[in-house]
Amino acid sequence: MVDAPSPVLSVPGAVAGPPGTPDATVAWHYGNPFGEQRAAAERVAVIDRSHRFVLSITGAERLTWLHTISSQHVANLADGRSAENLDLDLNGRVQHHFVLTDLDGTVWIDTEADHGPALLDFLRKMVFWADAQPREATDHAVLSLLGPRVGELTTALGVAELPDTYAAVPLPGGGFLRRMPWPTADSFDLVIPRERLTEWWGKLTEAGAEPAGMWAFEALRVTALRPRIGLDTDERTIPHEARWIGGPDEHGAVHLDKGCYRGQETVARVHNLGKPPRHLVLLHLDGSADERPTPGTDVTAGGRAVGRLGTVVDHYELGPIALALIKRAIPAGTELVAGPSAASIDPDSVPADDAPQAGRLAVDRLRGR
Repeated sequence: MVDAPSPVLSVPGAVAGPPGTPDATVAWHYGNPFGEQRAAAERVAVIDRSHRFVLSITGAERLTWLHTISSQHVANLADGRSAENLDLDLNGRVQHHFVLTDLDGTVWIDTEADHGPALLDFLRKMVFWADAQPREATDHAVLSLLGPRVGELTTALGVAELPDTYAAVPLPGGGFLRRMPWPTADSFDLVIPRERLTEWWGKLTEAGAEPAGMWAFEALRVTALRPRIGLDTDERTIPHEARWIGGPDEHGAVHLDKGCYRGQETVARVHNLGKPPRHLVLLHLDGSADERPTPGTDVTAGGRAVGRLGTVVDHYELGPIALALIKRAIPAGTELVAGPSAASIDPDSVPADDAPQAGRLAVDRLRGR
């Protein structure tokens, strides 16, 4: 596990992430947080995410084996394709979220730094007789490119054209370029040899990518309603609550048409018969408070806890915002409080999940309803 400060922190103007946070070892911003967010949304920005934990899996059965122990349908994943995936416990609660790419006989996985060792340990314990070899790959690191002008960097990247969503292409000198569907419509990850991290940073900034910190990435991720495990989830979170349902075509991490895996019973029961107790929504926070609330703070209505606060960040257009897991029964117009701040649910962020499930309809038909 890499927990040393990133070498990119030596870039002039770099300010490290707040101490004690998951982003303390990379740049939080480079002196212009809101300008960096605008660059990532409207031009092109490069963000150091080298604190991501990277591991690799080799072996002829790497995909079919991974398919049996995780929530995504990856048994037939084509070379150069990617997906998001979850590890669930027996009760269907989310243990790990990760992104995987299969390229040239190796599955590459990246996940949160503080979850990486436990994920690798789980994978190693589940190998048994399969031809699959999970290994730590701390010699690789992640950079992200965001913005509609990424296409202007193909020469600097050394690729003929940009890949489509969840596709990956090799990079010269090792590693690959992968397109992601979030946090913006134009989002790309470079998974590269760590020894070339500063070289790639220099090459991309010289080609026109503007340096941006994790503050920019987090602000755009929150508006995209994409949870970060450990910040926006707790020990009770199930996939339906966190918007992780769906195959790669749906930009999800839980395929609903695949075979058995740990926690599948909960996923199937909620999908076919029930509703998740909470859902992930965007909160607008009162910016007049002296301090911002912190992740894990209770969200209350009339003094009663109705949810859990996740990532809190200041957005360049929306002001202070946050993700939160809120009880489904709480209407969007409810007056809420999160720590020192008044809060309100963005009505456009409330998922439309009132349609009757197929399983419930079938039960009703059997009962003559």
